Amino acid sequence: MIPIALTIAAATAVGFGVEHRWGEERSRRAAKLVIRFMLWVMLPPVVFVNLARLDPSAGVAAGIGFGFAALGTALALAYVIGTRVLHLPRPSVGALMLASGFANTGYLGLPLTAALFGSDEIANAIVYDLFITTLAIFTIGFSIGAAFGTVATHTRERVRVFFSRNPALWACAAGLLAPASLAPDWAFDASHVVVYGLLPLGFFVVGVTLANEAEEGVLRFPPPVTPPVAVALGLKLLVVPAVVLVLSELIIDVPDSFPVQAAMASAINSIVIGHEYGLDSGLIASAIAWSTAIVVAAGLIAALV
Repeated sequence: MIPIALTIAAATAVGFGVEHRWGEERSRRAAKLVIRFMLWVMLPPVVFVNLARLDPSAGVAAGIGFGFAALGTALALAYVIGTRVLHLPRPSVGALMLASGFANTGYLGLPLTAALFGSDEIANAIVYDLFITTLAIFTIGFSIGAAFGTVATHTRERVRVFFSRNPALWACAAGLLAPASLAPDWAFDASHVVVYGLLPLGFFVVGVTLANEAEEGVLRFPPPVTPPVAVALGLKLLVVPAVVLVLSELIIDVPDSFPVQAAMASAINSIVIGHEYGLDSGLIASAIAWSTAIVVAAGLIAALV
């Protein structure tokens, strides 16, 4: 876990440095290239190999339902608190909802799962990432942006793009249908090396993104913990995993990785939605920074204990 924490810190720092050295435009182009490489080259084989060897259980299916229940709970609470308690403007309410509900279950959740539970649990963590986080953020997440942002944009195109430009989704479908013989041991072992490779690349993108936010004056570092940021952290890191854990205790056990994935830091994709639709990007960026720091610290403590 200590190497993971050091990798996150170093990769984020490199992202910050690249943004300051190359400027906003060049650094954003570099970040987009890195994202495309992860999306089109690294993730599809990892998804296919691990899901081809997955033996789905009732707990996995139930866990997907629990994950959506937790997401819905967080979004509803964020809306009520943002409008009725904090009296935030609509762009800030939408930002609060995104930061509270959607998690970085990909390039933080997958390596953290491997570090805490071993490689056998990666397939279940991928299921959570694809069927809950990825599906929801490209449908519900962009709908929130359109509903609460200052730029009114139709979400139908976003749904189409989700299916046409999401190679991991098609790799998921192929992996679930393929026999385990198409995922030999050497490919299975190699996929876990790739999972760890997602970590530095993903947090390079985080560093570039946070540096861009600072350049635009919407983020100070370390960012202040304002009431909206505190609410986002409480909902994302406490309420969401609590719902999954409670439902698991009351109904049926879920894979070990599901509560951990539910407790991941706020999703970096929320920044993309915030810029696209005119939400409060400062709130989103602050929630990402603090929640990532808290999750990494908690992971270190869990590994040492």
